[in-house]
Amino acid sequence: MALIPSQVLRVAILLSYLSILCSYRALDIPAHQTYGGSWKFLTFINLVIQTVFFGISVLTDLSSLLTQGSDDQEQQRQLRKLISLRDWLMAVLAFPVGVLVVTMFWALYLYDRELVYPKILDNFIPQWINHGMHTTVLPFILIEMRTTHHHYPNRTTGQAAVSFFSTGYILW
Repeated sequence: MALIPSQVLRVAILLSYLSILCSYRALDIPAHQTYGGSWKFLTFINLVIQTVFFGISVLTDLSSLLTQGSDDQEQQRQLRKLISLRDWLMAVLAFPVGVLVVTMFWALYLYDRELVYPKILDNFIPQWINHGMHTTVLPFILIEMRTTHHHYPNRTTGQAAVSFFSTGYILW
C-alpha cells in the first residue's frame, strides 16, 4: 500500500489550494462586501472548483488504497462512482474553467492591466495569492492530466454541462 508520486503530488496541490482559499477569504477587500461577494469573480469560482476537484482526487486515491485487494462489490461500486465523478469534474469544470481563467487573465493583464487587475489590488492581495489563483492552475491541471488516466464524458454531455455552467455564470 505504498503511495505513488502522483498521489503525493495531488495531496500537495490540494493543500496549496486550501491555503490559497483560506488566505483569500481572510483578505479584507472592498469588493467582497458588495453584492455577490467573492462569488461574482470567475477566478474565485475556479479556485473553489480546483479545490473540490483535487479534494475528490485525493479522496479517490485514499479510497483506492483502502479498497485495494478487497473483494467487496459495494466498495468497488462506490469507488467507480467516485472515479467517474472525478473524471466528469475534470472534463466539464476543472480543465475548461481553469484554462479559461489563466489564459484570459494573463491575456487581459498583458493588454491592459487595469481591465482585469487594477494596481490598487496590489494593496489588498499578495502576489503569491494572485499567482496561486491565476498562474499555478494551468501547470497543476496539466500535471493531473499527464499523471492520471481519465474517462471523459461523451462530447454532447460534456458540451451541454460546460454550456450550462457558462450560462449560469453569465446569468449570475
